[in-house]
Amino acid sequence: MKILVLGAGAWGTALAISAASQPQGRHAVTLWTRDATMAAHMLAQRENTRYLPGIGLPAELAVSAAPANQLASLAGTTDVVVIATPMAALREMLGKVATCRVPVAWLCKGFEPAVAGSAGLLAHEIQAQVAPQLSAGVLSGPSFAEEVARARPTALVAASTHALVREALVNAFHGPSLRVYANEDIVGVEVGGAVKNVLAIATGLCDGLGLGLNARAALITRGLAEMTRLGVALGAKSDTFMGLSGLGDLVLTATGDLSRNRKVGLALASGLSLQQALDSLGHVAEGVYCARTVVQRARGLGVEMPIAEAVVALLDGQIRPDQALARLMGREPTVELL
Repeated sequence: MKILVLGAGAWGTALAISAASQPQGRHAVTLWTRDATMAAHMLAQRENTRYLPGIGLPAELAVSAAPANQLASLAGTTDVVVIATPMAALREMLGKVATCRVPVAWLCKGFEPAVAGSAGLLAHEIQAQVAPQLSAGVLSGPSFAEEVARARPTALVAASTHALVREALVNAFHGPSLRVYANEDIVGVEVGGAVKNVLAIATGLCDGLGLGLNARAALITRGLAEMTRLGVALGAKSDTFMGLSGLGDLVLTATGDLSRNRKVGLALASGLSLQQALDSLGHVAEGVYCARTVVQRARGLGVEMPIAEAVVALLDGQIRPDQALARLMGREPTVELL
C-alpha cells in the first residue's frame, strides 16, 4: 500500500516508522511536514530529533515538504491518508484533502474549541462540515508514540462507519508489533480519546498530591463512568468504553509516565502555574485545550461530570489543587451508577 502521513510530530512520525518497518516491500510510506527545514534535517539525519530523538527513520520511509496547496494531488496518488496534526489543525487539513477519493483517517484526540453560537465538535463532526464526501475515520487507542516507534507491542482501534476505511487502516498498520482492531462506533472511540486526556490531568493531580493508590483507582473508575455517560448521550455504544479507546486509553494516559496530560496534573500539584506546566512539556497536551469543551457539551446534554468540572475549575484558576479534592470528596452520597 501507498500510505501518506500528514504531520511529522511524535505520533505521526511513530506511525510512519511502524508502517515503513513492516516486511520488505509491503508499504511505501511518505511522511509529510509543512516545515521544509525540518524535512531536510530528517532526510540528512534519518531521525526526527525534535519529537523522537534517538529513534532512526527506516530507509524505506520517504519524507516530503511539498507545499500545502499540493496536498490534494499528493493524496490522490496514495491508498490511504492519515492526518497526524493536533486537533486545532484538523479542520484546515481536512479542507486540503476534501476532494480525496481514498480513505482518510485522523489521529488527534479531543474536541475542537467551542466558538460563539456553536458547541465544540469532535473530529467526525468537523469532517461532516468540512468534507462530508470523504470516506473517513479515526485511528485511536492506548499508545505512546515512543513505544510504537520502538516496535513495542501495541493495540489500536480503527473506527469508521465505512467498512472500506476500517479495512484500509487495518491493512496499512496491522503488523508484527501493532495490532489493529476494527470498530464501527466512531463516536464512542472519539469520546474516549478526548475525555481520557481530561481525566489524566485529574489523576496526575491526585498522584502529585500524594493521595495514594486507593484514590487513583477511585478516580479512574469514576472517570470511566463520566466518559461513558457523555459518550452514550452523544450516540455512542456503552460497550465501546470497555475497550481500547475507553478503559485501555484511560488507564495508559492516567498512569503512564510518558503521558503529557498526567504531567500537567503533576506539575499543577507541585505548585506550578498552568502556563509553567505547559512550557515544561514542549508538546501539546490536548486535555488542557478540550477540557472546557467536554464540560460544555456535557452541560448541554444534562450529563453530570464532576471530575471534569473540577479539572476545568482548576485550569481556570478558580480553585487550588487541594480545593479540587475537597470539592469531589464533599459531594453528597449516591448509588454507584454509570
